[in-house]
Amino acid sequence: MRNQYLQAMGITRWVKREPDPVSVDKFDIEKENLIPEQAKPNEVELSVVQTPESHQADNLDWPSLAEQVSTCMACDLHATRTNTVFGEGSEQADWLIIGDAPGTEEDLQGVPFLGQGGQLLTAMIEAIGLKRQQVYITNSLKCRPPESRDPDTEETMACHVFLKRQIELLQPKVILAVGLVAAHNLLESSGPMKTMRGQTFTYKDTGIPVVVTYHPAYLLRAPSNKAKAWQDLKLAMRIVAGEMA
Repeated sequence: MRNQYLQAMGITRWVKREPDPVSVDKFDIEKENLIPEQAKPNEVELSVVQTPESHQADNLDWPSLAEQVSTCMACDLHATRTNTVFGEGSEQADWLIIGDAPGTEEDLQGVPFLGQGGQLLTAMIEAIGLKRQQVYITNSLKCRPPESRDPDTEETMACHVFLKRQIELLQPKVILAVGLVAAHNLLESSGPMKTMRGQTFTYKDTGIPVVVTYHPAYLLRAPSNKAKAWQDLKLAMRIVAGEMA
């Protein structure tokens, strides 16, 4: 079963001269697609988005936070949503995966990462030896922007308080930001993907490592970048395993 998910990630078996210290050595991608790995990624400390004082989620537990999200009217997106999309997965997960915003199917069902992009994300999770229910998956925004456009600053600020509280409650060992929108919103950065990949950022309020990679929807359009995404996943795996201290 796991081989099927690895195939969806564009990963095939090959024999290496040296054993890979990561526990997934037998599932490495084709040799010609490998890119050099940094022995110790640079750590970058970046600030987070500031939220209005009148819109807070401090001290809320998981049920209370989910309830506040479901009734939120802090920005105009509440008028066009079908459902809020709070997140799903284990509340004790080591991995927190953050996307940008819900799409059409997610808005209809209230569940993050559905459709073909969700299937590929599931394959990525399976490729690292986990099940989808063993990680926690959410989005920067909890409501779908009309026409699935990128969120604006007001919408990002209104929702960041919820995301910040989810991170505080979960305390994951690593955050995987999938896509530039999620990475920019989480880290308050405007860097391109090519400069944000391959290094470890730190989410300021928690000190939790953040790894940036491609959004699954983008990988469906540009499958040649699956090899790079696999490198990002292996970097995150080393962080969770405590090998990047």
